[in-house]
Amino acid sequence: MEEKSNKLLVLYASQTGNALDAAERMGREAECRGCPVVVRSIDDYDTKSLPREDIVIFVVSTTGQGDVPDSMKGFWRFLLQKTLSKHWLKGVHYAVFGLGDSGYQKFNFVAKKLDNRLLNLGATAVLGRGLGDDQHPSGYEGALDPWLQSLWSSLYQINPSFFQHGPDFVISNMKLIGQPKVHITYHSVERTHSQCTNALDLKGIQMQFERARSMSPVKFSNYKIKPDCFLKMTKNQPLTRGDGGKDVRHLEFEFVSSAVQYEVGDVLEILPGQEPAAVDAFLQRCNLNPEALIIVHRTDIRNSFPDTSLNTTEGPIKLRTFVELTMDVASASPRRYFFEARIFLVSIDLFYCGYLGKLLELKQNAAFYIVMSFFAEAQHERERLQYFASPEGRDDLYQYNQKERRTVLEVLQDFPSVQMPFEWLVQLVPPLKTRAFSISSSLLAHPNQVHITVNVVLWMTPYKRNRNGLCSTWLAGLDPQQSIYIPAWFHKGSLPRPPPSLPLILVGPGTGCAPFRGFVEERAIQSLSGPTAPIIFFFGCRNKENDFLYEQFWLFHSQNEGILSEVKGGGFYVAFSRDQPQKVYVQHKMLEQSQRIWNLLVAEASIYVAGSSTKMPSDIWSTFEEIVSKENGIPRDSAAIWLKALNRAGKYHVEAWS
Repeated sequence: MEEKSNKLLVLYASQTGNALDAAERMGREAECRGCPVVVRSIDDYDTKSLPREDIVIFVVSTTGQGDVPDSMKGFWRFLLQKTLSKHWLKGVHYAVFGLGDSGYQKFNFVAKKLDNRLLNLGATAVLGRGLGDDQHPSGYEGALDPWLQSLWSSLYQINPSFFQHGPDFVISNMKLIGQPKVHITYHSVERTHSQCTNALDLKGIQMQFERARSMSPVKFSNYKIKPDCFLKMTKNQPLTRGDGGKDVRHLEFEFVSSAVQYEVGDVLEILPGQEPAAVDAFLQRCNLNPEALIIVHRTDIRNSFPDTSLNTTEGPIKLRTFVELTMDVASASPRRYFFEARIFLVSIDLFYCGYLGKLLELKQNAAFYIVMSFFAEAQHERERLQYFASPEGRDDLYQYNQKERRTVLEVLQDFPSVQMPFEWLVQLVPPLKTRAFSISSSLLAHPNQVHITVNVVLWMTPYKRNRNGLCSTWLAGLDPQQSIYIPAWFHKGSLPRPPPSLPLILVGPGTGCAPFRGFVEERAIQSLSGPTAPIIFFFGCRNKENDFLYEQFWLFHSQNEGILSEVKGGGFYVAFSRDQPQKVYVQHKMLEQSQRIWNLLVAEASIYVAGSSTKMPSDIWSTFEEIVSKENGIPRDSAAIWLKALNRAGKYHVEAWS
């Protein structure tokens, strides 16, 4: 029998970074208890090694409509192999913590199915799965805190050697994280000026972009370094009236680097630009020289020296450029770690000893400081930060930070005496992330172009602070005459490209109509060279006058034997929810066309649903249940089974967003 690992293994699958945060917190708490631990991304782990592990903790998020994160797809495919026996993981102990949002229909679906699959393969659960919920007043940590307490006790029962002083022993008043994970070297302007010129040509911009992104210490799987292409905006057209309370834009781009052969139903990801004034304010607040030339190295934690082998950069970059392209200073809220992390300053030998006894010997010579409170010169600021980092202050921190969506810049401005070194800012400031949009065009109709439909996000926090979406606001403010190069990525979404012979039932209220504009464009072109199947499309908005998105487009294709015309077996039906005393939604229009929907379903049509992820997907599903029950003359529960079979056959597709 192969020898089991003598370390606790924490594997995380993160799409946006929250699972990474939770996994790193588990690692820190395990180290505080003297437990040897390894924290790794699941796509950086050889799945074949799983039977050799003693205890594995999985931290996984759920994306889309119950989908696994990108980093977990290969791991999950391996686990689903039919050749794996029911004893494959015998002797392996595990626990699963999931991150999800109960506002979604398939809440924490990935954690649930992973838990079940591990059990089926013979593994033993050390405790019940934990299910973090973004809807909880304290976010996912509302479930994580008590779950972790149970975890340490359960692990102690299984392997007492992990906790030589018991599961409740914690090294006094510290979080063990070592030195910063990055090291920054500064270069003289004279020696590197030729490499850092303010090149405005595409090649120069691409070089600076890839150089900056490759230096970032970010580890979650969908962090993008090299874009698929660069785009240039050619049209910025408002689709709504200014007095309607919404600002929705139709945006068109052309490829300025290599063109991408995308398909209808695909997704476009864009890295937004940051407001120059916000970047300036951050640099000034942190006393940073924007013209400084830097290289950011990840630190080898074994010896605290920079590991230059981990970087692919060819030279330094301006500090301001690095901040602009990698650090979200004025949009994202700081990670909790920003408040709770403590610095552990000891000799390098500590990282090699690995024993709690040696750690305690060194304790008298170590200094333990909360990152922000350590750098806070004002006593009242230090005390408040220490309170935020304590268990008692968890809920208040959530209200202050996440609930109000305070940005890094705002937090630093609230604590003016804090002066954090740039190394810690690089490590702790949330990364600048791409934003995803459903593509609303067909490449057949618009060669060398891609279109998207963007709702400019605006909202108000519980304390009446106005907030706006970083990417949507930035895109809406772009002038096509500016010729700004936009880094972009393309990938498959949840809506597969339908063949021309497939009848379609489309439901897309609001901006959910975006992908279906591309579907209709493509089907119209295909009809010019051969027969095509009919399309029924149900659209909904508030008012005909204010937010009837793409009105002329839909009307054109629904008349005169167009693709959406009833003459062609299709139809276009729109619900204006607020144009009459009684609210009317797409569900009502669907019920009015119950017979037509059923006829297409009998003809083996596929259903496509797109739009808001709150109640809409479940409401539409319920409406289809009602239609199937009525038209097929079967009970409602039988209709639900019929629809689930349709879903399993790959003929019911949903793309939803919050």
